[in-house]
Amino acid sequence: MTEAAHTAPVPGPTLSAAGPLSGIVSVPGDKSIGHRSLLFGALSNGVVTVTGLSHGEDNLATARILGQMGVLIERDPADPSRATIHGVGLHGLNKPDGPLDCGNSGTTMRLTLGILAGQTFDTTLIGDHSLSRRPMRRVLGPLSQMGLEVLDARDGNYPPLTVRGNATLKGIDYASPVASAQIKSAIMLAGLYAEGETTVTEPELSRDHTERMLAYLGRPPKARPIHVPGDLSSAAFVMGAALLVPGSDVTVTDVGTNPTRTGFLDAIAAMGADVTHTNAREANLEPIADLRVRAGGLKATAISGALTVKAIDELPLLAVIAARAAGVTTIRDAGELRVKESDRIAKTVEMLSAFGIPCEVYPDGLDIHGDPHRALTPGHIDADGDHRIAMCATLLSLIAPPGSVITGTEAIATSFPTFYATMAAIGAAID
Repeated sequence: MTEAAHTAPVPGPTLSAAGPLSGIVSVPGDKSIGHRSLLFGALSNGVVTVTGLSHGEDNLATARILGQMGVLIERDPADPSRATIHGVGLHGLNKPDGPLDCGNSGTTMRLTLGILAGQTFDTTLIGDHSLSRRPMRRVLGPLSQMGLEVLDARDGNYPPLTVRGNATLKGIDYASPVASAQIKSAIMLAGLYAEGETTVTEPELSRDHTERMLAYLGRPPKARPIHVPGDLSSAAFVMGAALLVPGSDVTVTDVGTNPTRTGFLDAIAAMGADVTHTNAREANLEPIADLRVRAGGLKATAISGALTVKAIDELPLLAVIAARAAGVTTIRDAGELRVKESDRIAKTVEMLSAFGIPCEVYPDGLDIHGDPHRALTPGHIDADGDHRIAMCATLLSLIAPPGSVITGTEAIATSFPTFYATMAAIGAAID
């Protein structure tokens, strides 16, 4: 057998629906808040209890590298979403014995760089094939201005990276050229160690989980309990499935509804989706609600500017939903998608085309020609390590004839390890 035969991609499961989807389900904890709960918990002086924490691979990567630096994190065997973090304080991290493997998680690598900027040791950070293609200069640049020394980086921009921290960081006033919560958060974490004030401005307000957690825990971070609400980005796929299958009625409980993250909800509302919020509440300054969505006729919309920033992770999914909305949906100002786990603009166009959905690509977005009655074709698509593309393609298989082939679906475990089980719980068949 040839080596290529050993490494050939294995197709993942596809979905089908014999009728409307229905049910009440929950989704894993928001991985963005999960990363921050682990990082800030580690920097606290005391024991921090975290509930709702995702056991997806991205959050596991953050927990793993903190363990390499001497932070004890205990997961409750009876409830994997509950963790106890034994914080070591701002200056209690130890030099790791080997490289910090961030897996597929760009958030892990970029935010950890902010913390490493204030340490007194050298550290090497590595990632998988996908993460090794993601640019890091956008974070290394401002952190270097604060005092971080970059000893090695592939082409000056890509992992693996070796950096040297600095015990005397200086605060900066940084005007970010792009709206990015990862850039902002890395600088703010470094700011915990810096002399003087650190401020970040950005062209549009990116997600503000770091600001909320800092306001809740204080500076330096205090040991307080943290609840991680359900991930809206994961809930969006459940809601998207309901919008694609006529007659569906699905509720997702305990979902984070941070206003800097609700671009997906705003966009589907503009399309005419029937979504209701109930049981609104708050935990550690993060708003939470239960979301009910009922299928109905959708119309095309335009997504750009601040709405694009608020929906950046869900844009490929919105493109999928737009395929069933009457008219041409336009997505612009989304150049940031080209430096995610894949070039998500190119991958989204490739995916839609594979299922027979007409679309046009632009440098910063795409147009989707929607038709609620269009007969799709079975799609063949390689997600190439991108969990969101894998889930989007799987949702399209839900409404396409049998025969779709989707490879790279193992990446789904990075953010939504219960994806298939959740789809089955609302009535989708796993083929």
